[in-house]
Amino acid sequence: MSKKAAKAAHVSETPATQWLRRQGVPFTEHPYDYVEHGGTAHSAASLGLDEHVVVKTLVMQDQDAKPLIVLMHGDRKVSTKNLARQIGAKSIEPCQPEVANRHSGYLVGGTSPFGTRRDMPVYIEESILALPRIAINGGRRGFLVQIDPQVCVQQLGAKPVQCALAE
Repeated sequence: MSKKAAKAAHVSETPATQWLRRQGVPFTEHPYDYVEHGGTAHSAASLGLDEHVVVKTLVMQDQDAKPLIVLMHGDRKVSTKNLARQIGAKSIEPCQPEVANRHSGYLVGGTSPFGTRRDMPVYIEESILALPRIAINGGRRGFLVQIDPQVCVQQLGAKPVQCALAE
């Protein structure tokens, strides 16, 4: 085994994996070669997964700049109008990358909903909860973990919403 292959096989702990272990959540680790702006299409293709089961962790903010997390299918985007209406906000917009990094403690492209720097309300696209397993960022670019999506509700208090739009 080459040094690079040996390194890829072992993934060092992240705040997200530490958090999952502390909660007793079973997960599998799936490293891949990160590509800038590759998004979920790249991670899904690299890992042989359907992009629909790869879940994006999006840091957004309401009209008062209060941060929140939205978990969305990789092959869908968020209707900020629908989301705002469902959560009783005037408006929702994505945070600027540096603001998202500050709130979550993760770099954009490596944001996990687990082990974030600050507690934020979490919203999950309802249809994600119907999937048997999801792949979600493990706290580093080029690293997904597979878990039962119910963990997001049970451990994060994620509230189901319906705000998906076709990409």
